[in-house]
Amino acid sequence: MMTLPVIQPNAKPEGLNALGQPRKPNWLRVKLPVGKEYAKVRSIVDEYKLHTICESGNCPNMGECWGAGTATFMILGNVCTRSCSFCAVATGRPNEYDEDEPRRVAEAIKLMGVKHAVLTSVNRDELKDRGAAIWHETVKQVKLMSPTTTIETLIPDVKGTWDALITMISPGQEVVSHNMETVKELYRRVRPQAKYDRSLEQIRRTKEYGQRTKTGIMLGLGETREQVYQAMDDLAANGCDILTLGQYLQPTKMHLEVAEFIHPDLFDHYREEGLKRGLKYVESGPLVRSSYHAERHVNV
Repeated sequence: MMTLPVIQPNAKPEGLNALGQPRKPNWLRVKLPVGKEYAKVRSIVDEYKLHTICESGNCPNMGECWGAGTATFMILGNVCTRSCSFCAVATGRPNEYDEDEPRRVAEAIKLMGVKHAVLTSVNRDELKDRGAAIWHETVKQVKLMSPTTTIETLIPDVKGTWDALITMISPGQEVVSHNMETVKELYRRVRPQAKYDRSLEQIRRTKEYGQRTKTGIMLGLGETREQVYQAMDDLAANGCDILTLGQYLQPTKMHLEVAEFIHPDLFDHYREEGLKRGLKYVESGPLVRSSYHAERHVNV
């Protein structure tokens, strides 16, 4: 039987803030985004009419990352065809995608002078190729304009359209990420239009193609430790190299409530446990998100 270290108890949501949401413990409080570099990134994003998951996903690290001159660009619009119960991105019928978007994203990345770029997108289930052509062209344009910039692509579920997957992962990016988001037992509630085993297969196929693979899981949705351990084992068995673990935060009252706030000590324990179970790198902490410290994941 596994002997667990002494870990501080998790915080149950107590009391509500002005928005009617559970109050966060001290370890989840972040500074408001300010500063010269933040303003520069803000200006470029606005000028090129780009979308970022930093904004659309209400990321708590936006001030830190934008202050360092980096951002995670969201391509293929800002309206998703999925209605996941945790996500702040708008759901609906997307407009036709902008074929000039790859050029604009590449030019913005060049202007920012970023050394490592992260690209993600909404789900475009209505498109036959799931948006793969735009994915391919965006990576290609970034590499053309900024040849020394490394790239991570956080790609959506292709719903088993494996030809589209190959198109997405083949233009030369250094890391390919696809988020599991939660443990198997919570999939129906958290990701009703996705399948746990299908996402695992997508990671496995990406690894078999020869790419460095990555995924992310949110904690605090009601999962047990045993379920987290099992997810780690499943990921290691399917060729996942890198795992990020972070605290789920309820974006609005219309989304899933936080079941508990995971203590930093337990995040530290999960990091060690993931490494023991065969994952090459585990980024684990309350404020960790998929692209947090992504530049560290290029050479693992």
